Amino acid sequence: MIETDRLRPYAVDPTRSRGRRIPEEESAHRSPHQRDRDRILHSTAFRRLMHKTQVFVAHEGDYYRTRLTHSLEVAQIARSAARSLRLNEDLAEAVALAHDLGHTPFGHAGEDALDEAMHAYEGFDHNAQALRVVTRLEQRYAGFDGLKLTWETLEGLVKHNGPLVTPDTALADLPFAIREVAGETDLELHTHASLEAQIAALADDIAYNVHDLDDGLQADFFTLDELRDLPLIGPLVAAVDAAHPDLAPGRRKHEALRRLFSLMVEDLMGETVSRIERVAPDTAEAVRHHPAPLAGFSQGMTEGINGIRAFLFARMYRHFRVNRMTVKARSVIAEMFPLLLGEPNLLPQDWAKEAASLDRSGRARVVADYIAGMTDRFALDEHRRLTDPYTRG
Repeated sequence: MIETDRLRPYAVDPTRSRGRRIPEEESAHRSPHQRDRDRILHSTAFRRLMHKTQVFVAHEGDYYRTRLTHSLEVAQIARSAARSLRLNEDLAEAVALAHDLGHTPFGHAGEDALDEAMHAYEGFDHNAQALRVVTRLEQRYAGFDGLKLTWETLEGLVKHNGPLVTPDTALADLPFAIREVAGETDLELHTHASLEAQIAALADDIAYNVHDLDDGLQADFFTLDELRDLPLIGPLVAAVDAAHPDLAPGRRKHEALRRLFSLMVEDLMGETVSRIERVAPDTAEAVRHHPAPLAGFSQGMTEGINGIRAFLFARMYRHFRVNRMTVKARSVIAEMFPLLLGEPNLLPQDWAKEAASLDRSGRARVVADYIAGMTDRFALDEHRRLTDPYTRG
């Protein structure tokens, strides 16, 4: 029995889902969005996130966040916030778990390199690739490609950062993978996503800001004392030191970051409740068609987050150690892509068979799909197999 009594009127009602592109009999024990969440969790692409990193590459240490641990952390925040706001928890969790499925190996460095390699073939975008993964590339089921997720989960995945079509843009301006799906399923790209998806997007902001600080401290890119002049985290470090002057360094760090995490979550909840009370939406459709998102941070929190991001950009994302790995990562992808495009018989058998039936643009998309699905370690090994004459293929 699917319980909906506790949901607010503006939450997405799982019993009124718009369904799946290919209809199927629904479960008597799991809501449609629970099934979406479970399909995402069991997917090959989700499992590979274990060996795809955020900033660091897998072999640099096992402490740092991977895309998998990050996605689980985002899902925890999204589900907890959705529960407190009496929204559809399963939908919020499904969107959160799926949001990074389209990421390449080597983080944003890998995405930039693959986008550059695909420049002549409509480019590459990790958000669009996530949609392609769940609608095309996962091949686990007898009757269909992809995961056959509900309309609400697909909508949340593609629009969690806001509308994609405005008076200044058109469908033709969107990435290939989004246009491909939009030709089959109207995801109402001109509207905002559900409140559940909006919450998932902001949960992502909370997770990566707090945890990038943690990883940067662990990597010795900066010290906790250097954070004392930053907005948000600075006063929290001072408060921890005042309350616990002799705290061990590890506990001191975690206590300060724990407080930052709580501060950001509480601000998100307070600001979102304030916006909901002001707008008073009575349906999920009213949330979608409101001209601005209803989930968000306060202005003060937004300014503080921007200050932390600027610090991380200067002290972590552009640190010489990260820059060196970024250059290496770009070289790996920049060298693999033309090799595989020019000689598709170098691809594994199933991939080569698919590429053989396509024109050059189609083959380029297959090569991009293949590279984007790689883990950090597999990409390094595959590059070596393709370019090192002393390594067996």
